[in-house]
Amino acid sequence: TPDIIIPTHNIIETMAFADSETTYGNLCPSWALSVGYMGVASAAVLSNWGSAWGTWKSGVSLMNTGIRHPSSVMKNVIPIVMAGVIGIYGLIIAVILAESIPKPNVSRENVYSIYTGMAHLCAGLCCGLSGLAAGGCIGIVGEHGVRCVGYRASNITLFPNKTESTGYSSVPDQDHGGDSEELSGSDDQNKLFVGMLIMLIFSEALALYGLIVALIVSQHSFSCGES
Repeated sequence: TPDIIIPTHNIIETMAFADSETTYGNLCPSWALSVGYMGVASAAVLSNWGSAWGTWKSGVSLMNTGIRHPSSVMKNVIPIVMAGVIGIYGLIIAVILAESIPKPNVSRENVYSIYTGMAHLCAGLCCGLSGLAAGGCIGIVGEHGVRCVGYRASNITLFPNKTESTGYSSVPDQDHGGDSEELSGSDDQNKLFVGMLIMLIFSEALALYGLIVALIVSQHSFSCGES
């Protein structure tokens, strides 16, 4: 029986084709799309969670304070506005990531690599978790800050006797003398508000840091269709 001779170049081409198919499957598995969309969901859900948390904590204290001092409601609404902005950060990142995820080609081959999927997941988590932490911080600072500013503006004495008030501000809760009805301790009230505002600004910066990192990481990509 004559020996069957297979040309060497055919063997090399077959091995190269098999190797390319294996590499293609490893770099662009079908489940890579799931990783990318997890990044989209993380950015939107976690950021909105932080935004809702901050709005809830600050809003409840604002309503309680507004009962006794309605004129301070618009002034102390700042924590709620800053908490709402966090949700916008998550929306921006979620839209950018969703638009960056391609569909499979006409041959039903996935061109979305696992490298790109992990980058998008990282971007979504950076923005989402940063927004969640910032929202919680804004909510807690806003809750106590609004209450303190409202107490000072509403003539509420936090210390019923002199013993408990030792070491705190000696500014009286109400003016004595004169016919002026202006609330005393306005300087203390303004200082409390400025201190709360500074803490809120730096709390909001946490979400901004996550947004910046997410924007940078989201640009890292590799497509299996590239030569």
